[in-house]
Amino acid sequence: MRILVVGAGATGGFFGGRLAQAGRDVTFLVRPGRAAVLRERGLRIVGLGEQTVLEPKLVGAAELTAPFDLVVLTVKEAGLASAIDDLAPAVGPETMVLPVLNGMRHVDALVERFGERPVLGGVAKVAATIDANGDVARLADLGSMTYGVRDWAPDRPLDELHHTLSGVGFATELSADITGEMWAKWVFIASIAGVNSLARGTIGEVVAEPGGVRFAEAVVAEGAAVADAAGYPLSETAAAIARGGVTAQGSVATASLYRDLTTGQRVEVEQIFGDLVARANDLGVPVPLLELVTLQLRVYQHRLDARPGGS
Repeated sequence: MRILVVGAGATGGFFGGRLAQAGRDVTFLVRPGRAAVLRERGLRIVGLGEQTVLEPKLVGAAELTAPFDLVVLTVKEAGLASAIDDLAPAVGPETMVLPVLNGMRHVDALVERFGERPVLGGVAKVAATIDANGDVARLADLGSMTYGVRDWAPDRPLDELHHTLSGVGFATELSADITGEMWAKWVFIASIAGVNSLARGTIGEVVAEPGGVRFAEAVVAEGAAVADAAGYPLSETAAAIARGGVTAQGSVATASLYRDLTTGQRVEVEQIFGDLVARANDLGVPVPLLELVTLQLRVYQHRLDARPGGS
């Protein structure tokens, strides 16, 4: 199976790197700046005692000439539209497109461009970042990918896909309810990022203050209420994981969005929060805390974009 990984940041670099390390046929679609780093240093996965160095196969958008069997889309919100344009030549009649972005609105964009059949649902979990050297730095021993056929999409066999992605150094699951899994991940990420961003601290710092636990649980409750109204209620396990994630005493957990916020980078405000609030409004679900963080992050983003040269 020929695999094209779109993006080689923390997510694409980790999962694509693990696949390449296991001998899978992986090519990375990257922009010129990232390509230069990877050609100079290799694709490095570091941290937690690991020092993996790979020589990845790289391709630019203009060099894509034939379809791939699988396209794994890992870019963030700001790069989604251009990434879809760039990867289009790689999508043929039998190609599977596996996006592992946060939220749901990227699915609408992919379906609009390629139709329902190619677009799978996916959830990736990894704790990693790109460090000052351009390496994929692991922050915790976490790495899993869940995928499946989305609700309302034409059914198709995924046995070969599951076999190809499995046994390469991260956990995999072929889900019969991938849309529900995507909603659960969305609520979890929005909860962590919302608590971090509104209170400007790690989870442990927030819940150590009076009212911190009550505030954190209220953020989770809003997201869960939207998922419920949309027809994808969180399971008891997923709800407990979300609540536990935002109330753990002493936790140093921060969402990648919050790390981007505190380092002056663009944030996934529309992908994670704007779309969630829009769906809440359409469904008549009150979400005052989610609306507040959306407003806050939009102001931040507009201020960032207004600087000379943009972000």
